[in-house]
Amino acid sequence: MYQPSHFKEERPEVIRSLIAEHPLGALVTLGQGGIEGNHMPFLYDPDPVPLGTLRCHVARANPVWREFRPEVEALVMFQGPQLYVTPSWYPAKKEHGKVVPTWNYLVVHAYGPVRVMDDGEWLRRFVTRLTDRFEAERKNPWKVTDAPPDFVDSHLKAIVGIEIPVTRIMGKWKTSQNRPGADRENIALELRARGDAAASKMADWVDKIKK
Repeated sequence: MYQPSHFKEERPEVIRSLIAEHPLGALVTLGQGGIEGNHMPFLYDPDPVPLGTLRCHVARANPVWREFRPEVEALVMFQGPQLYVTPSWYPAKKEHGKVVPTWNYLVVHAYGPVRVMDDGEWLRRFVTRLTDRFEAERKNPWKVTDAPPDFVDSHLKAIVGIEIPVTRIMGKWKTSQNRPGADRENIALELRARGDAAASKMADWVDKIKK
């Protein structure tokens, strides 16, 4: 990933936060037929330090767990808020007109070897954690144990776990750091005026840049 220094995000807690808020990752592997991409929710465990572990599961029918090249690291991409920024928001447009459109976005790229976890108890523990994570905000959260045991067992046999010990992780927060302070201030104002969650979140990040 092209990574200008002013867009680089290296704080572990900030990177973990983006993955937690946007857990649907794009898993990119090199398979027998070339590059493969699959999308699934991940859990990120900060252990072992310093870079932690990513875990997910895929359908047993999905060939990714059988056909990946073990000698080639996988890439998992997570994307946070992203949106178009018009040059009309820049006060600099009125001053000299030398402005162009851009796109702001927050992304994390994590790399590591793929480990296949074809073990019933591992899968049961993982699916329980995954379910508890996303049911936690509900008033009456659904639990894996709410389903009949034989039904759960049959579904566990239809999936395979994937574990990726992270060897490299990169965060890129492109949030108008390359614009003058007056431009950034107005970008944040315009984003908040839109009123949607993604724009408000991006405005928060633009505001965090030191003037």
